[in-house]
Amino acid sequence: MSFTELSWAALDLVFPPSCVTCGGLVEASPYRYLCPECAAEVEFTAPPAAVRFRGPARDLVLALKYRGARHVLRDMERLFRQSAVLLDHVRGAVLIPVPLHPRRQRERGFNQSELLARSLARAAGGRTSVVNLLQRVIDTPTQASLGREGRPINVKNAFALVRSPGLNPTSRYLLVDDVVTTGSTLESCAHVLRAGGALNVDVATFGRG
Repeated sequence: MSFTELSWAALDLVFPPSCVTCGGLVEASPYRYLCPECAAEVEFTAPPAAVRFRGPARDLVLALKYRGARHVLRDMERLFRQSAVLLDHVRGAVLIPVPLHPRRQRERGFNQSELLARSLARAAGGRTSVVNLLQRVIDTPTQASLGREGRPINVKNAFALVRSPGLNPTSRYLLVDDVVTTGSTLESCAHVLRAGGALNVDVATFGRG
């Protein structure tokens, strides 16, 4: 057992973790914040996502985004590791997190897409890397507050490339976000990358709506 695993085990004795879905104590589970019963409800799916955005998987995302529960990333990374096909899809690529507007990132304290990208890169291993190549230049309303027709309009021209040496046309770039629903945000980001010279752009997300 590693030092980190020993540390978690010691912490569990003092502060037993509770399930993000049912609130019960988590015992005899491969996850730290999902009890065995709730973990069994997680639905894996095909790339570019790891799981369906429903039930316990949805609860993990909401806990991370809206309650600042960065500790649930441990379970989200474990779910990534259980999605072998997704890891094959990701391995060796340059992962680009979908950026938050600076105001929203200051309020939240982190960009959940960047944290998930780093978790995914660790799970995939190899030459997988994370690079922040995009910035959000328009402070748009959240996509969750809009219908399908309003989402593409909301994120049009909302993103731009950061100042960098430029994109490598031979590299494989993967945009990373927490959830894909209509794909409007990811498509807006992909448009910026293609306009900047990227020839191979794909996506990877934790959940699929």
